[in-house]
Amino acid sequence: MTGGSATSSRTTGKTAQGLRLNLSRVPEAQNRLGIGLDFGTSNSAAAIFDGRAVHIVHLEASNAVMPSACYIDTAFSVETGEEAIRTYIEANRGRRVELSAEIIGEARTSTGQMDESTRTPSTANTATVYGAEVIDASMPGRLFFGIKRLLGNASSQRIRVFNKPFRLVALITPVLNSMFKRIEEALSNDIGVTHNLNHGCIGHPVDFEGDASGHNAIALNRLGEAYRHTGIVEQRFCPEPIAAAISYLYKFPVEESFRALTVDFGGGTLDLCVVRKQGPDVEVEAVYGIALGGDKIDQAVFRELVFPLLGKGELWRRTVEGRDIETEFPFWMYEERLLNWQVSYTLNQNKFTTPVLDQLSVGGDRRTKFLRLYDLITNNSVFEVFQAIKRAKERLSSEPEVVLDIPAIDLNVRLDRNAFESIISELLADFERSVDAVMKSADVDAADIDVVLRTGGSALIPAFARILDARFPERVVEHDPFTGVATGLAIADYYGIGDPHERP
Repeated sequence: MTGGSATSSRTTGKTAQGLRLNLSRVPEAQNRLGIGLDFGTSNSAAAIFDGRAVHIVHLEASNAVMPSACYIDTAFSVETGEEAIRTYIEANRGRRVELSAEIIGEARTSTGQMDESTRTPSTANTATVYGAEVIDASMPGRLFFGIKRLLGNASSQRIRVFNKPFRLVALITPVLNSMFKRIEEALSNDIGVTHNLNHGCIGHPVDFEGDASGHNAIALNRLGEAYRHTGIVEQRFCPEPIAAAISYLYKFPVEESFRALTVDFGGGTLDLCVVRKQGPDVEVEAVYGIALGGDKIDQAVFRELVFPLLGKGELWRRTVEGRDIETEFPFWMYEERLLNWQVSYTLNQNKFTTPVLDQLSVGGDRRTKFLRLYDLITNNSVFEVFQAIKRAKERLSSEPEVVLDIPAIDLNVRLDRNAFESIISELLADFERSVDAVMKSADVDAADIDVVLRTGGSALIPAFARILDARFPERVVEHDPFTGVATGLAIADYYGIGDPHERP
């Protein structure tokens, strides 16, 4: 496939044979600006390439990357990015959640007697039929974050928002609109050009999460439709690790032949590719991807380090029907919601807070733990815990020990690098298996790799870097962890690289 990129799958073997890149001159047919659009699971980025230099677009006022978040309030007003998350947290801080049953119809019951005048069964009564307890009447708004994970699910067609069904496309389009507006501003204010912004190269993981065969096609169709709503109607798609390789080839042009392994380890996925450069031509030999990202690392730390300090494993003594009983506190009721901060506000219900309040009647260390849990729930502070974990994780990249400090729940606990690596040991093993898989798919050995490109925020973690350094000594380079993919996509758009996307 000349002039195109690989289609995505879990392991595609030798794909995109003959992908040709010649970055030494501008092809006549592609004499325009290149736009790179990297909509990520956790964060998004964008870049512009004018044939001479790459311009990173600031999607937030003070940051090049923007959280891939969308908040919709009861008036259906929309906020995106950092503002969406701030609004969600403040709107639910201290708010008591009271779920009510949804009325889905009426059912009439009969006495079994016949009404002689109408010759129909006599009606005894009419009963209202209720659904599950799903209506939160006082909910100020809905936050959608990480919704990219659902794009490949055929069963995820619509999500109800304040009793209105929204297609998944409609829930990601506001984030893409925000990106589009910032790109327009950058073109006008920073680059000083007027440009018809109707095209772009769109990044995507090697393998979307999905629940059926064809999930990648489903996800790309949805993503393509969402971008068309923003005005990006001329679309090319490129797997994210290949985009990172393109940005490296442009930044560090080399004449000699070589083979590169790209490891793109972001917030939601781990994506890899092997490419071989021979003269001006670059051949993609293999791509591979799994749903392993920084979010799973953060969840593992939360589960192993923080849960025990919130009461997990403690006993629950209480009196039931006049008898004193003792069981382990049912922390399992809280775990899933705590690990997903977007829905953690739903813990502020009586059925969750009452058992915790009961534990506050005891003294000592147990009371301290459950007081933290109570404050965490009622103040909607789970997001702050995850932010503290991210900061600690980042500092562990350069420091042997850090303090995980969370003032909102009066918690600070030491975490050293050895303990952290023990917590994520299973994820480290998954990482190694992924490297093995892409190498096997490309039918190459470690000795055949000339350079390893380490990109994505999670790739900065020393434990993962050490795995690569041990396998490929003195050949691993850190490459633009947060904007390398967007840069490569912009360059790809400029040169017409990528799979043209056709409407389904």
